[in-house]
Order: sequence, then structure tokens, then C-alpha cells
Amino acid sequence: MARRVERADVAALARGCALLGSGGGGVTTHLELIARSASWPVDLVCVDDLDPATPCIAAAFAGSTMVLTERLPGIEPFAPLVAAVERWLGREVPALCSFEIGGLNGLTGPVAAGGRVLVDADCMGRALPRIDQVSLVVDGVPGLVFAVTTGAGVTLIESARPTDVESLVRAALQQAGGTGAVVVGGFTVGDLRQHAMPGMLSRALDLGRAFLGARELPVPEFAEALGGRLLAVGRIRDALTGPVDPQVQSFEISGADGAVHRLVTRTETLALVTDGALVSSSPDVLAVVDARTRAILEVPQLKLGQHVAVVELPVSGWWRASRERMRRVVPSFYGIEALDPAW
Repeated sequence: MARRVERADVAALARGCALLGSGGGGVTTHLELIARSASWPVDLVCVDDLDPATPCIAAAFAGSTMVLTERLPGIEPFAPLVAAVERWLGREVPALCSFEIGGLNGLTGPVAAGGRVLVDADCMGRALPRIDQVSLVVDGVPGLVFAVTTGAGVTLIESARPTDVESLVRAALQQAGGTGAVVVGGFTVGDLRQHAMPGMLSRALDLGRAFLGARELPVPEFAEALGGRLLAVGRIRDALTGPVDPQVQSFEISGADGAVHRLVTRTETLALVTDGALVSSSPDVLAVVDARTRAILEVPQLKLGQHVAVVELPVSGWWRASRERMRRVVPSFYGIEALDPAW
């Protein structure tokens, strides 16, 4: 059954996507503005309601989200990439699903659909920084093709090796100035049943509605309304940069209950340690909000003296279905040892 989403739902969808960003994925503000100009209403169609042989694509912005806020995309940023994928495949593609539900890309579905059926499924389940963490790539779905902006044109990439896809897409984005658009095709709606996470757009919308309705509640009740687990409330007392990877940071939070928490981040929040014991880590979502205003905070927005609350939101069970999937999202994948969850 299709679920209708109206223009008035953009704010709720954006808040849900921001929470699923786990501190990353990019601020949703400019995508909210673009999404409001899209054609509404939009119907989210369940994977099981479509012919599994239906060709599908997914679209996203990639590269530096900070650069993207300075170089706003055009009115139809995905059109040339979709056209290139369709030329490569030799057919039109009637369906589109979400590429990355966490952060700003959670809103690209309505923007990029362009009259296509919007399938209620996602290929990450949260925000993740690398193309080789796309579920279709992780599972090795054959025949995938990626179209990437290069600044002056479009590059097409087809490779069965995930590391090649990641490095070549990254090189094309660098040529484009550090940010751009990506479209992946060569898969079907049937592939999404096994190799993606159905229902994530609906989940983001429900999560955002819960957030908007619970902002005034005390922090414990706020976390409960989100369906999450409150892990920490306190003040950021210190911040340290990793000695090997400067993108790795550790924020010390002095808990209101006397506990000492350590929030480990990279481009997203990856783990929380309390009094020396691992409490939660990726792939679960660690959403950080301002304990006073309930503003959803990205990693670059974390500062000394802030009063924050850390809420764990469970990620799709898809990631935990195999060790090969899990190894692509746990902290050790980023070179951060001793913080992987048990699985």
C-alpha cells in the first residue's frame, strides 16, 4: 500500500533524516528548501507492491556536505546523471529509491523522482560516508553502474570491486570540486527486498513526527517518544583529536549523574563509552541533541560547554544479518579499534 506524503510533511521528514544521520550526513536545511519546490504530494510505494523486475535507480549528493552548502545545486542536479545511466542500460528506469536516509540525502527522493515511482526503501539505513557502504555494493549485486558529476560532465563507473567504486567515485567528485551528485542503476525493485532496507522513508517520517511532538518533553520522555534509549545527558568538558586520523575525535561528557562518557566520532558518531565500558557503537545510530533546545547536532557542531543528550536509535537489522555486512559499518572499519559491538 502506498503512503502519501504532503509538502507539509517536509519538516518532519527532515527531522527524522537528521536523527538517522547519527551526527553526520549533512545539515538538511538547503535540501528542505529544494524539496519544498518538488511536485507534491508524493506516494511512497512499498517494495512488495511493485513488480520485482521493475528497474530502479537511487540518487544522492556525495563528497563534502559543507562545500555543498556553499555551492548550491541547480534545479535538476540529477537529470544528466539519470539520463547517462538510462543510456548505458538502454532503457528508461521507472522507479527510484533512497540512497542514504541519514542527513540531507534522505530528502533527495522527492527531489530526484521526477515522475518516477518513489520506492519506500533505502540503501544505508543511516548516514555513512563511503560508496562501498551502499547495501547493493556490500552484497555485490551484479551489473551496478554509477554516474558521477565531474564538474564539466558525467563519469560512468562499472566495477565488481567495491574499493574501485569508492576510489573512482571519490576521484570524480574531487574533479568536480569536492562535492557533486551520484546516481546508481542496474538493479531492480526485487533486489531491494534482499539487498536494501525497505520502509526507511516511512520510518524517517514517523521518527520526525515523533520528534516534533516531543520537543518540549523532559529528556527521558523525549528519548522514549523517539523509540530510543537515552545513554547520556551532560556537558561536553573536553575534546581530543585522534593521533593517527585527525578526523577521529573523542568528546568527554560529564554526566549529570556523575558518570563520565566518551563520545567517539569521525564524520558521524560511532561509539559511546561510559565509565570505561562500551555502551553503544555503529551500526546503531547515536543521535546527539542539545539538551536544552533539542536541536539535532552534527559532529562539527559539537563544542566545549554544550549540554547534550545522546540517544541510541536502533538501525535496520539488515546490517547484522552477516559478518561481511557488519564489518563494513563497525568502528574498526574506520581504523578505530576496541569499540566494535559484539555480534
